[in-house]
Amino acid sequence: MQLDLNLLTALDALLEEGSVAGAAARLHVTAPAMSRSLGRIRKATGDQILVRTGRSMVPTTRALAMRAQVHALVQQAHHLLSAQQELDLTALDRVFTLRWHDALTAACGTALITAVHHRAPGVRLRLSAEPGTDDAELRRGEVDLESSSSTPTLPDIRHRLAGSDRLVVAVRPGHPLAEGPLSIERYAAAEHLTVSRRGSLRDPIDDALSTRGLDRRVVAAGPTAAFALQLALGSDLVVTLPDAVTRTARDRLGLTTLPLPLPLPEVPLYLLWHQRYDDDRAHAWLRDLATETVQALFAPPAASQQPLTNGTDE
Repeated sequence: MQLDLNLLTALDALLEEGSVAGAAARLHVTAPAMSRSLGRIRKATGDQILVRTGRSMVPTTRALAMRAQVHALVQQAHHLLSAQQELDLTALDRVFTLRWHDALTAACGTALITAVHHRAPGVRLRLSAEPGTDDAELRRGEVDLESSSSTPTLPDIRHRLAGSDRLVVAVRPGHPLAEGPLSIERYAAAEHLTVSRRGSLRDPIDDALSTRGLDRRVVAAGPTAAFALQLALGSDLVVTLPDAVTRTARDRLGLTTLPLPLPLPEVPLYLLWHQRYDDDRAHAWLRDLATETVQALFAPPAASQQPLTNGTDE
């Protein structure tokens, strides 16, 4: 049987995107051309592959079963037919988009940009605001590397643990909580500020307090860590944030850092990317460099290695 192997690439795009228009955009062809390819695929496989449900299209059972194998075949073909050359960073001309939490970008964005520019001057970084988890952007290649506190749920999204961070309490200098030992009762009785892009006035700390029969009063929600720290500086509001990624910002503002009087697990920090970049040498270089830069945050300076106090001298 004469079979156009280009149909495998089209099939891979159709199964990844779940639509003719999306697959056409990915492969830079017209929607009618992709529609014709889908027709040929249906004829070759004897399966509809994608069927319309309302305004969207969903894969058939057989399409779901073959998706991983089709993607693997396409990647193997590209790997087989591509010339394998050593990565020349001095000649690399590429734009990478990173979607990281604002506190992480503030903490190590400068170091990463400096390192990238020094080693690969032709590479440009696009640091995107983090609007929330959107695996579709990773799958479409619109985001190259994303930060997250949780592992991805989709099998085609890769992840790497870059470190973990403990939670600490930040208050203005002279705040009443900095006077004497900080008990869980005093912590709960204070007025608090949460950090939430969606404006949520509740987070896992509230759940942990409720199991101990305590409630705290959250009077405001800020969209970014930088905003929350600035608000804490000018008020009696208490903000609880990851330690390492906000340390520089807290020190710059002169905020007082207190230990969280509540036993909670550390917050993991993952870097995420799509599996299409597994064998991409330039992308592998970037994610390795990004990992090194992020991990440097979790090696605090000697002065910060001492146990946190309540802001009073021993």
